[in-house]
Amino acid sequence: MSTKTETEASSGIDLFKWLITAALIVVAVVGNSFYGEEAFLYRLIGVLVVAVIAALVASQTVKGKAFVALLKDARAEVKRVVWPTKQETLQTTMIVVAVVAFMAIVLWLLDLGLGALSKMIIG
Repeated sequence: MSTKTETEASSGIDLFKWLITAALIVVAVVGNSFYGEEAFLYRLIGVLVVAVIAALVASQTVKGKAFVALLKDARAEVKRVVWPTKQETLQTTMIVVAVVAFMAIVLWLLDLGLGALSKMIIG
């Protein structure tokens, strides 16, 4: 029973945190519109500050903590990836460009042939 009570309590707290997050986002949007005459830089700074605060509040929820853990795992995974060298990237890019150019020429010739065929049929 204790677990159920803790779950309900944390669920209520999470709901409250999500409502605060949503309210902060609404404040950012409405504030940006309300202060539309102010300089863009000031509005941008205001929206960014409120967005960071909203993200911090959201990261304290159960789903927010899971998302932060996902981001940390993704970052660790990116570090484990063996990225191609500059030479490999260049070679692969050149192959892709050559295949695209070849297919463009094939499609252009196919279009010319079908256009000529339709002119012969139509008259």
